[in-house]
Formats: sequence, structure tokens, C-alpha cells
Amino acid sequence: MVRQLLILVAGFFVGVLGSLALGAHNLGTALGVGQLTFAVTLVYVLLSDRGEARQPGDRSGS
Repeated sequence: MVRQLLILVAGFFVGVLGSLALGAHNLGTALGVGQLTFAVTLVYVLLSDRGEARQPGDRSGS
């Protein structure tokens, strides 16, 4: 869970800092791009199943 949260925070800051580096007109624009990258990262985290929630004896999905 902590790993997923770090991925989400990193996605947001990559979007903000990337847009600032590429010439966003102001911080509001950069934060808007950060929100978009956060949303895309959230979809990735929700859809990627790495088996973290499974119990050792659970055979579902195998």
C-alpha cells in the first residue's frame, strides 16, 4: 500500500515538474497537468494486479 501511494505521489510530481520544465505559463497550469498525470497513474495502480492483496493459499487468478 505504501508502494502504491509513492507511485501516485511520484506521478503527480513528475507531471508538475515536467510541465514546469517544458514551459508551463504558471503554477496553476503545472498543477493541472499534475492532476492529469495523477489520474492516469491512479488508473494504472488500480488496474495493475501484482498479487499484493492475495493470501498465500489463494488460487484465484491462477
